[in-house]
Amino acid sequence: MASSIFINLPVHDLDRSKEFYRRLGFTINEQFTDENASCVVLREDSIFVMLLTRPFFGTFTHKEVADTDRTAGVINALSMDSREEVDELADRAMAAGAKPSKQSPEIESMHGRTFQDPDGNLWEVFWMDPAAMQGE
Repeated sequence: MASSIFINLPVHDLDRSKEFYRRLGFTINEQFTDENASCVVLREDSIFVMLLTRPFFGTFTHKEVADTDRTAGVINALSMDSREEVDELADRAMAAGAKPSKQSPEIESMHGRTFQDPDGNLWEVFWMDPAAMQGE
């Protein structure tokens, strides 16, 4: 069974991307950071984002690296503990240079916001009412 998740994202400018994720409140694990890659800690010991320069990202696949400014292949979704945490993180992202993306429809038991990081990678932060998830 998986115990942690590493999301690998291609980036144009590693320093700019590291600063963006720092401004969102995440930390950088310097042990796994060099001139080609940087490890962003989203949730301690469980969720990490590996920011990889586009040439370095290309060494892990035989496929062409996606042009995330033009196409979408994945939407990375991160659950939060409250509606307020969703808005706080999304607001920090916008202040740090994110672009808004297509908004999720608002329903009573769920609240979400979407954005693109400076490299066009898509993110959704969301909250789901625990009572609604249990069918209460």
